Amino acid sequence: MTIQIQRIYENEQNEGTRILVDRVWPRGVSKEDANLDYWLKDIGPTTELRKWFNHDPKLYAAFKEKYAKELRENESQKEAFEKLKSIVSKAEGDVILLFAAKDEQHNQAIVLQDLLN
Repeated sequence: MTIQIQRIYENEQNEGTRILVDRVWPRGVSKEDANLDYWLKDIGPTTELRKWFNHDPKLYAAFKEKYAKELRENESQKEAFEKLKSIVSKAEGDVILLFAAKDEQHNQAIVLQDLLN
């Protein structure tokens, strides 16, 4: 079992448990096309953190720290992260963390993947 990350807009869908980890539903993607097993919207960074970060690579290290702190201290995010850990521990195959950001190198799915590994 591996924890993969994938942009939700990619046409090729990897096999496994598909989990959207964005707070906001991705534009232009129907729920049917998304083919999700779970949408953990509360696990996404808060709106304030998301707007502050704005996918600026120079802010990524600070974003990772602030986001990890949110996952530890914000009750709804903490619960969502616990649910994610439970899903991962029970998964029989791979787990795919889906995100919508254009930047595939600096986003919350990578932070979550690191925290889970």
